[in-house]
Amino acid sequence: MTYEFQGTYTNENLNKIAFPLGGMGAGMICLEGYGGFTSISLRHKPEILHQPLMFAAISVKNGNEWQAKILQGKTPDWKIMFPFSNRAQNNQTGSGGRNTTMGFPYFKNNSFESQFPFATINLSDPDMPLSVKLIGWSPFIPGNADDSSLPTAFLEYEFTNESPNDLEAVFSFAAENFMIQNNENPCCPEGQCNKPKEDHRVIKIENGFVLHQAKGNGNASRQGDFSVSTKEAANINCQWFRGGWFDHQTRLWDDIATGKSINTPDYEEGKSSPGGTLSIPIKLAKGKSRKVKLVLTWHVPESELSRDACNTNFCNEFYQPWYASKFKNILKLNQYIHENHDLLYKKSKDFSTQMQNKKLPAAVKDAVTANLSILKSPTLLRETSGRIWAWEGSCDSSGCCSGSCTHVWNYAQALPHLFPELERSLRETEFEESQNESGHQNFRSSLPIQNSSSHNFHAAADGQLGGIMKVYRDWKIGGDNSWLLKLWPKIKSSLNYCIETWDPTHQGLISEPHHNTYDIEFWGADGMCTSFYLGALKAGSLLAKELKEDNSFYQELYLKGRKTMEVELWNGEYFIQNVQTKGLSADFNPENAEVYSTEEQTILKEEGPKYQYGDGCLSDGAIGAWMAEVCGLGEILDPKKVKSHLLAVFKYNFKKDFSNHANPQRPTYCMNDEAGLLLCTWPRGNRLSLPFPYSEEVWTGIEYQVASHLAIVGEKEKCLEIVQAVRKRYNGISRNPFNEFECGHWYARAMSSYALLQAYDE
Repeated sequence: MTYEFQGTYTNENLNKIAFPLGGMGAGMICLEGYGGFTSISLRHKPEILHQPLMFAAISVKNGNEWQAKILQGKTPDWKIMFPFSNRAQNNQTGSGGRNTTMGFPYFKNNSFESQFPFATINLSDPDMPLSVKLIGWSPFIPGNADDSSLPTAFLEYEFTNESPNDLEAVFSFAAENFMIQNNENPCCPEGQCNKPKEDHRVIKIENGFVLHQAKGNGNASRQGDFSVSTKEAANINCQWFRGGWFDHQTRLWDDIATGKSINTPDYEEGKSSPGGTLSIPIKLAKGKSRKVKLVLTWHVPESELSRDACNTNFCNEFYQPWYASKFKNILKLNQYIHENHDLLYKKSKDFSTQMQNKKLPAAVKDAVTANLSILKSPTLLRETSGRIWAWEGSCDSSGCCSGSCTHVWNYAQALPHLFPELERSLRETEFEESQNESGHQNFRSSLPIQNSSSHNFHAAADGQLGGIMKVYRDWKIGGDNSWLLKLWPKIKSSLNYCIETWDPTHQGLISEPHHNTYDIEFWGADGMCTSFYLGALKAGSLLAKELKEDNSFYQELYLKGRKTMEVELWNGEYFIQNVQTKGLSADFNPENAEVYSTEEQTILKEEGPKYQYGDGCLSDGAIGAWMAEVCGLGEILDPKKVKSHLLAVFKYNFKKDFSNHANPQRPTYCMNDEAGLLLCTWPRGNRLSLPFPYSEEVWTGIEYQVASHLAIVGEKEKCLEIVQAVRKRYNGISRNPFNEFECGHWYARAMSSYALLQAYDE
């Protein structure tokens, strides 16, 4: 089918859909386009394609016979030869798909729609006398970070009798105990290291069950609970068949297929039940509907997660989730969620409705809402203090690129407008724990959040300068002068460090080697980082003025730099880089044999440092001007030159067909006959032999940055063409529409799409 923005997904467009459910920093369950559950990631790390046996089913009585189907559509063909869990050693690509739902009868007609944070799946089948609507959601309430961080997902199954007769049916929801941690921590005492321990249970609770794993003698991170419950009367079976091979799966389906609704506690002796089943008998008059509402919750209070050097006060401490500080156990959590279900639903629905009612192009709403899913992914963590810490993205089994990386999170514009207190917590970490007395800022913060014990690596110019601009934005949004006053000495220290480190001669240009988001150092002034510099100087000037301090130094340096950049870094069409090695404090030695190979030395002697862009047309080449606009600073460069730069980027970097584009780097972001925006091109020649890494790639975070900036300068048609190209790539066929990846799944930079709302707000 042709992809329809904000539309209905069917057929092959269902292939890759995995819609995250869960709270911010609280773990994730993905609802697939056909109704299955995948990437169940509850232990404070991503577990991509972790798909334990968990499913819903309906059994319908027809005369004296029962007919049963799982509440799913057809499993996509790509899964036939794919392992479903990185934890299941026996489930390799050629092992037959064991312990999955692929062998059970399913509904033949299937569609999927989303209105974030809600996803709707419709199922029907000519062999079944009823149709099914499944709505999956989790709380997302702007301004209420706590309720939006609950470790929960809601499933609402609605059954409609499409037959001319009354129906008798049984709804079932079954889950194997996937919380089991067989082996204890290798550091456990008394010689018990790594021995299997049977300390897991399936516990019956009121109208539900808990999959329980005890702490044991090892690290507390073994402990974890997952529950399935409902408010209405339900039968709970905690006595699955205990046997070998496929015994419990076989007997489980036999029970479902014959319409059994069993009510039992866990076994009193021997091994615990392999899983639990919640079932509800249903009677449906012809033409009538019936809803079953389930609540899924989880509670994993400890982790083994820490990152970067620790100081004496924090050594051997690990990350703990925010929810563990509020809810002692899963029963307390369940009580709160059930008591507040209706209010959580109403407020989440209000947000969803407001977003859908915005008068925006469908592709723009698609891009904005789809990338809010990042906030529900394992990319985000939230400590017990309430502060957030984040990866850049999520690898398959661990976070990717640690520490709330400042130059990546520069692009993300959703949090400051939806949950401003969480965004402010990032500023507090940057300027307090991650910054030393000289003003050097580590662009990757430690976990648990703590004072950095080492400042031996480069500061990131774009990240540190962007943070100063974001302080201005966050202060304007929050309006809290006391917050600004507390940070102001550190802000000045940071800005002064940037000036003396990268512009020691006070030219208004970033010229000394400076680290940036491309994971390398630019030598000489460039439009990208110098525009960040100008934005930071303007922000510093305005903040000093607001606090009634002398702002003349920052203001004069800003004006000087603006004038110089508009002349020296302008080629008449777009902003460039002046690659420079002479006249700097830094020493460039291309003949250093300990660092460079002989073939590298040959290039360096002729062209200068590796990984520059020189005369290239860089999509990020005026990003500081975009950042200034979305931070409320207004223009920082000649608007005509900025617009010309953006038009050049669109002209040279936006390709409608990549089938002839050579990309020796990471091609799967955009390939074949797809359209996308390259990071850099060299339309006037002079391409360097070894330009900066990633130059031949396409990143959605930069595509949205350029697109929203084009809209800001009045070029909405070109903006829309870029946005549509992105969302057509993420159409469900080969990529998940709710997972725009870069270096990892749910990559934070993609939340630059939220700036489209500002760009279209006239």
